[in-house]
Amino acid sequence: MRADALRRRATLVSQARRLFAARGGDIGLEAVAAASGVGIATLYRNFPSRESLLVAVVLDILADIRAAVGRAGERGAQDPWEAWSGLVRDLVAMDVGALTDALGRASREGYLAQAVEPQQQALEEVEQLLCRLQDAGTVREDLSALEVVVAVATITRPQPQAIRAAAPDAVGHLVEAFLAWSRAAGGAGRCR
Repeated sequence: MRADALRRRATLVSQARRLFAARGGDIGLEAVAAASGVGIATLYRNFPSRESLLVAVVLDILADIRAAVGRAGERGAQDPWEAWSGLVRDLVAMDVGALTDALGRASREGYLAQAVEPQQQALEEVEQLLCRLQDAGTVREDLSALEVVVAVATITRPQPQAIRAAAPDAVGHLVEAFLAWSRAAGGAGRCR
């Protein structure tokens, strides 16, 4: 694929991800095309269906999760707590909770079968890092990778505008509360 075609495809995925997060999975594909600066025919040449676009968005998110785990792993040797808190903040910045409805619908309808293996790999990488951080006495022993992802998705679920206006700092406070709760109280770690 040519470089300009690859950039266009990446832009479509990026804009779809942003719009699905902001407005939900039912947003018209015309809006995705317009936000990407292309016509609807170009979107359909790249993604013949909404489902194929959703799969691309999911794979993009999973790649971002794996990259965040890699960055946290690099930080872990110097400062395990910075690795953990950085990972949580990176995951929160991905706005995974805002995509939950669209992803859940696609998963229930069987569109995400090709994302099962990459999802499992991402969870395994989170679990391996979590084990290292638990063994270092940084993160509580009873926390699993899936629980981390579910917690972040819950924290980042979109709220109605009235609630966002009344409590604009809620997500930040919830992240800090989750980090405080997740800090290890001591112990040998569950993975040794």
